[in-house]
Amino acid sequence: MKIYFDTLGCPKNFNDSEHACGILEDAGHIIVDDISNAEAVVINTCGFINDAKRESINRIIEIAEIIEPETILIVAGCLSMRYGEELFVEMPEIDIFIGVNDYSALPGILENHRRNLREKHFAPCPQRFEEFSSRKLEERPYSATLRLSEGCDNSCAYCVIPQIRGHYRSRNYESIIKEAADLDKNGCRELILIAQDVTNYGYDLYGESQLPELLRELCGLENIRWIRLMYCYEDRITQELMDAMASEEKICHYIDMPIQHLSDRILKSMKRRSTQNSIVETVNALRNKIPDIHIRTTLITGFPGETEEDFEELLKMVETLKFERLGVFAYSSEEGTPAATFPNQVTDEEKRSRRDAIMRKQLEISLENNQKHLGKTLEVLIEGIDDDGSYYGRSRYDAPEIDNSVILSSEKPLQPGDIVSARIVDAFDYDLVGIVLN
Repeated sequence: MKIYFDTLGCPKNFNDSEHACGILEDAGHIIVDDISNAEAVVINTCGFINDAKRESINRIIEIAEIIEPETILIVAGCLSMRYGEELFVEMPEIDIFIGVNDYSALPGILENHRRNLREKHFAPCPQRFEEFSSRKLEERPYSATLRLSEGCDNSCAYCVIPQIRGHYRSRNYESIIKEAADLDKNGCRELILIAQDVTNYGYDLYGESQLPELLRELCGLENIRWIRLMYCYEDRITQELMDAMASEEKICHYIDMPIQHLSDRILKSMKRRSTQNSIVETVNALRNKIPDIHIRTTLITGFPGETEEDFEELLKMVETLKFERLGVFAYSSEEGTPAATFPNQVTDEEKRSRRDAIMRKQLEISLENNQKHLGKTLEVLIEGIDDDGSYYGRSRYDAPEIDNSVILSSEKPLQPGDIVSARIVDAFDYDLVGIVLN
């Protein structure tokens, strides 16, 4: 059967889709790039916040309208896991619903599917990390995610991830190393470590964090040039982890550390373990240990009970800490979370106004930080070529899709996956311009 995949959401969702595609190919199916050729379409949805839910619903409706009536439409992922029972009733155009724990069962589900007989499959979250049997990537992937765990044990008051993905389950150490070695043999240049909480890796299996040890072993791989850390909790960033980042050349001087707020009152209400003081101490420790560290973080504005004073404190601390990379979400009230029942809900207009105020300030900070790179030479991973013949890529300080780009001119032809040295000659709010030197 010819199957088309459409994936929404975070890198963890895309990782799921890659494994699902590999499993289906092993079972004899063909993954196609053109939806018009598909006999079945899988939409891997996101259901984390309201904007993501709306995007997923709109995509389902859009695809349902363009595919042929006989094409099997399958909805998978977080939205399906969270709202599958309701959507099964409300969206009769969908033939099959599956949850986040059903990708390995897809070949059997398709094999047994009968036309005009709608199905739903929502396997419960397993007690231990369940390995996928296969994964489909580009023939020579230059960048790939490497999953360390599934689920989450952090009970943040606003978050539905534990309800969708279950409790935290670390992946077997040897299995991670084996997959990384396979990626290395296939020419991968960048490993992006992902989990709901990367810094929690190993505690459930080994009684202590295995992240620093894992990083050092991954650094021994031959072709891997960059190793990037995503989804790190501030309170679990240890001295040992910072030592590994500082001493191992392949570990990017970049860390994704979502802190969500900088008012102690709001952090406590969010049920975060961090405090303003601990966040400041960790930021300072990272910058002292690794002077060129680029810290990415995310914030939430308009959390229930957030006063104007709380917001002004947050904005002031953003100005003080000057994060190199920053994103802001207006709080999304999610049913089934404690925060949805909190008093003093902030209006949508105020949430967005506060979000926009921080992003305006971050534009200034980002430009200031980017201008520090003028005249410097950076390593850049080439990702493609624009219509005008210029190349675009990312520096060590940027994760794909969410961070800055580097626009490059080069006298010699380049290919996606090439890592080049470039002298930075111009800087904008969120992009750099460079000239390739080698």
